[in-house]
Amino acid sequence: MADPPVSPPSHARRMPRHAKILLGLVVGLAGGLLVHALAGGEPWVEWAVRNVAYPVGQLFLRLIFMIVVPLVFSSLVLGVLELGGVHKLGRVGLITLAYTVIVSGISVAIGIVLVNVFHPGRGVDATVRGQLEGAFSAQSQSAIDSAKQAKHWTDALLSLIPRNPIAAAVDALSGEMLALMIFAVFFGVALAHARKEKEALVEVLEGIQRVSMRIVDWAMSLAPYGVAALLFSLTARSGFSVIPRLGGYVAVVVGGLAIQMFVVYSGILKVLARVPPVQWFFRCREVILTAFSTASSNATLPTSLQTASEKLGIAPRIGNFVLTVGATGNQNGTALFEGVTVLFLAQVFDVHLTLAQQVTVVVMSILAGVGTAGVPGGSLPLIVIVLQTVGIPPEGIGIILGVDRFLDMCRTVLNVVGDLVCATFVAHRERELHFNRVSEAALARE
Repeated sequence: MADPPVSPPSHARRMPRHAKILLGLVVGLAGGLLVHALAGGEPWVEWAVRNVAYPVGQLFLRLIFMIVVPLVFSSLVLGVLELGGVHKLGRVGLITLAYTVIVSGISVAIGIVLVNVFHPGRGVDATVRGQLEGAFSAQSQSAIDSAKQAKHWTDALLSLIPRNPIAAAVDALSGEMLALMIFAVFFGVALAHARKEKEALVEVLEGIQRVSMRIVDWAMSLAPYGVAALLFSLTARSGFSVIPRLGGYVAVVVGGLAIQMFVVYSGILKVLARVPPVQWFFRCREVILTAFSTASSNATLPTSLQTASEKLGIAPRIGNFVLTVGATGNQNGTALFEGVTVLFLAQVFDVHLTLAQQVTVVVMSILAGVGTAGVPGGSLPLIVIVLQTVGIPPEGIGIILGVDRFLDMCRTVLNVVGDLVCATFVAHRERELHFNRVSEAALARE
């Protein structure tokens, strides 16, 4: 009697999700650069980008963005509630705030030192400056117009308390995320003191959070294709030809981001959080790839929350609060980028900044990093405000717009990784970090 056929094991190993995302990133980048090199400017390239690649990339982003508001609200309310009282909330909030200010200050200082040492702005001659300003004049004018709509600091402070939280939720991805977060914190504190209403509302919020994460899982299944489409759209139209013309500036920004990420963050993880940096970064690889490809802290937030809980061993009560707040409030990469950009443009226009003015740039860059919208290009209007403050022509922002998308991708990685480092540090301080207890099954599941 013949032996029955042996069926293949049902647990056959599939390519992990982070590997698929990396493959999509490489395919999109290489394909776009190849098309730009062989057929750049051809009508069919623009047609393919507008009608195929761009819609696919935006479908992926919109699936994530549409769930950010309910996920942020439910996660932040539950995080506040689970912290167990105003006292602990205040302690965790103060630790998070102190971390944000100190580490953002370090990142800006690194950028300022590199600009003053290497002087990248002196390598841009007047001809190149004029060409770049003219090529991106429409975008620079848009950033200037947005900066003109900026509120006085008293109005900005008052706007953190929303008159209408529903309106704040509607405009959350357009700059009102902080107001929504403030409402969520108040809501969570009030819910902690409620009685009859507490149990039912907690069940609803937990349900919203679970459903949101399920939708995120569906969206992330499209991530390899969405990432490939986003990178193709970026490179097929413009390539990276403008980067060598601003090579010194790009090198200083990327170098500063690398120092902050691999020196400062590694030191915090090793010394203050007591976790091995190499292993920690390896566990965050999916978050890093998602942040780089989407250039959005808000779009990466769902992946960060999942990674913090399942792969870094951060207690949800800490991760929900710190990561949700950090997606808007802790942007070290943006702060460094803004500081470098202002000093770079000062060198390009031969504007001498005194020590006091450079200190002003540092302080404003830190504050701008706290209030920047976690979406692509969200920092540009704030850079215009800083430029105007220290007497640099705001139209100069057009010089760096050709490389902004690439640098936005790089600084978003630092922003998101910085949030996870902060959450790891706070969880260690609160004795709610279980890095070494994360199971191999959880690490393998992506």
